[in-house]
Amino acid sequence: MDQSRMPFDWNQARAFLATAEAGSFSAAARALRQTQPTLSRQVAQLEHRLGVRLFERMGRKLHLTDAGREMLVHFRAMGEAALEVSLAASGRSEAVTGSVSITATDAMAAFQLPKVVERVFEVAPGLGVELVVSNDLRDLRRREADIALRHVQPAEPDLVARQIGVTSARFYASRAYLDRVGRPRSLRELAALDFMGLPPIERFQAFLSARGLDIDLSRFRLVVDNGIALGEMVRAGLGVTMLTADMAERFGELEIVLPDFEPVSVPLWLTTHRELYPSRRVRLVFSILEETLVGEGPSSRHGSGP
Repeated sequence: MDQSRMPFDWNQARAFLATAEAGSFSAAARALRQTQPTLSRQVAQLEHRLGVRLFERMGRKLHLTDAGREMLVHFRAMGEAALEVSLAASGRSEAVTGSVSITATDAMAAFQLPKVVERVFEVAPGLGVELVVSNDLRDLRRREADIALRHVQPAEPDLVARQIGVTSARFYASRAYLDRVGRPRSLRELAALDFMGLPPIERFQAFLSARGLDIDLSRFRLVVDNGIALGEMVRAGLGVTMLTADMAERFGELEIVLPDFEPVSVPLWLTTHRELYPSRRVRLVFSILEETLVGEGPSSRHGSGP
């Protein structure tokens, strides 16, 4: 390949990709951890070298031109190739130094991962850990994290996944709340209580409806986008919600509501990208997570994957 015929560098291409996906220079600059003037200058240089206008400004937003939309297809292909190179290189790293990123829910990060991180530091003193705490699924292929702990089975074919445990979820409320409103003896009585949950609350409502519990949206008095905060709201006696057994058992003031309601099975999946798994540092942390979290509390192991 004649490198002299390439009229731009990768930084300019990456700046264009980030801006096209974010819709503004400011949002793209935050995503790439650059300054807005630097990003804007890189896009301008790319437009100059290609001899085409890639964006049109409409108000505060940027919109792709026809040429920009055409170029975006090719630059996305370049971005995918760059990701593959990064994954392949990281996966073949033999060093047990640097950093490994783990993504998990807020509750799991707070209650279960401290002992995992402690074990990593003991086994590999030169290795750092970055926790990506989120209740949303992170894209491992795009390197939003190296390893993920999920409550749903990964569907992507290029991921290594193992189910390392399963717990159950039930309705819980504080004893003080149930002493005040009474303990329901039927689904109808349960549906009349105050509920709270994680967003989107409509999905939670549909989930319960499929299991025979029809709750009007007006009964969801509180929506919280943080699992730890949700647990504290239940402890404070503000209503009923569904919690996993391993989380609820940490709080002695909570009580199972309507014990005859069939518990929901909640699996725990450990996953990483297939290209990263050969990396010694990723494989080490993967193994420590598996060894530390398997068989804990009400969980039991169900092995799956390679």
